[in-house]
Amino acid sequence: TVKVGGGKNWKHTEVNHNGKPVKVPMHVKKGDTVQVIAGADKGVVGTIIKVKTSTGKVSVEGVNIRTKHIAPRTENEVGQIKKQEYPIHHSNVMLYSKEKGVRSRVGYKVDEATGKKVRYLKKTGEVLP
Repeated sequence: TVKVGGGKNWKHTEVNHNGKPVKVPMHVKKGDTVQVIAGADKGVVGTIIKVKTSTGKVSVEGVNIRTKHIAPRTENEVGQIKKQEYPIHHSNVMLYSKEKGVRSRVGYKVDEATGKKVRYLKKTGEVLP
């Protein structure tokens, strides 16, 4: 059986034995350059701003922009209309090589010089930072 955490009735998240949310394994990290491969913003290239490991979603710069209406909290404050990036699922983005201008899957290999595990683009062989 799967344990579910608190929250809204329709929005339960899986939790581990410590009560923390179960992390979704992802192929991208914050700061990666990615291309959107599905959805309304298909083909757009941007940088990952935020990663939510509990839901498996990422926020990409300039992608999935929506308007949010903010009501004034105090009497003398004025309401606002903000445009901000909303998260999309990590499966809808692929890593992108700026040098070659091509998207690629990610691979893992051990670097001979340092002996550390590094990520690289499978199409170009380019090592990711």
